[in-house]
Amino acid sequence: MIRKKSVGNKSQIISEYLSGDSTFLQLEHKHGVAARTIQSWVRAFRLKNPVATPSSDNVDDVKKLKRQLADAQLKNELLEEMLRLSEEQTGLDLRKKFGPRQS
Repeated sequence: MIRKKSVGNKSQIISEYLSGDSTFLQLEHKHGVAARTIQSWVRAFRLKNPVATPSSDNVDDVKKLKRQLADAQLKNELLEEMLRLSEEQTGLDLRKKFGPRQS
């Protein structure tokens, strides 16, 4: 026998379905709410909360930013290596010292 549930359990039931662990029929047996009712709840939830889909502009921006990040990381590695080699050849510590100047 299917019994009516309060609206308080509604969000829990919707979450259980959306997590992908349970079917409508499994939730019907577990919570005592008709599968068709759960379907309508999920449908209404999805209409009110559409899943954001990335636009092609966003995808292009992300690709561009990833490329720029990779370039900046490579530049940083090259500069670090140049600094290390310069220090090695000159015997001087060329890195800037942060903090208060010592006397």
